[in-house]
Amino acid sequence: MRILGAIVLSGVTVLSATSLVTAQSIPVPVPSPKKDAATEAPRPPGSVAGANGASAAPPTTGTVAATVASARPGAGFDGSQRSLADRVSAYLSSVQTLSGNFIQIGPDGGRTEGQFYIQKPGKVRFEYNPPSPIDVIADGSSVVVRDRKLATQDLYPLSQTPLRYLLTDKIDLLRDTNVISVSADDVFVTLVIEERQVLTGTHRMMMMFGAKDFQLRQWTVTDPQGYDTTVAVYNLDPKSKLDPGLFKINYERVLQ
Repeated sequence: MRILGAIVLSGVTVLSATSLVTAQSIPVPVPSPKKDAATEAPRPPGSVAGANGASAAPPTTGTVAATVASARPGAGFDGSQRSLADRVSAYLSSVQTLSGNFIQIGPDGGRTEGQFYIQKPGKVRFEYNPPSPIDVIADGSSVVVRDRKLATQDLYPLSQTPLRYLLTDKIDLLRDTNVISVSADDVFVTLVIEERQVLTGTHRMMMMFGAKDFQLRQWTVTDPQGYDTTVAVYNLDPKSKLDPGLFKINYERVLQ
């Protein structure tokens, strides 16, 4: 199932990306099949016009370092790379609630939009705008992909999705994940996390942060077949008080 391609690992689906982008424009890279996310950051061919109709030139990203970390946290990275990873970890750990809008680009170039809500630890909701009937909800232990039109929902363990990296209360990326590359240029700080599973193969998650503010801008999940799903989020609000009902899963519906 690739309808949400960046939200769930192992054939499930998991949303992917976020951004504190200015109201002027939201650059969204178009993913291409079979691209190695660890060696090349997405290069958008254009940008999305903002509320004033203006369009900004797409950002260019530097080549991601192809250094593979060993078992020791941060081994194989120089001091600058470890410092970048530590600053990203500090930012992710500092965010407790977050809401905003997202744009998702699937492997086929299809584009969907919607709203998202995050409350740590472990809770998230993605609501896709019509005509998509999909909601994705995590309640701290499980993730459900719900189809409003068909009145169906599929349930997966939160531990199987890349969402756990963003939803954990505190995280040290170099210690808690397999970071295989860290790079930076004038626009983005880019980290690539790789996860290898015996049954499903290798997944990669590339996260991109603002080089100046270290705010999460977008991420791309690459599945074992090499297909990318990228999402950028904007209009971020880290201070809003979220309704706990947003993150409730009806488990009785799942069992029926």
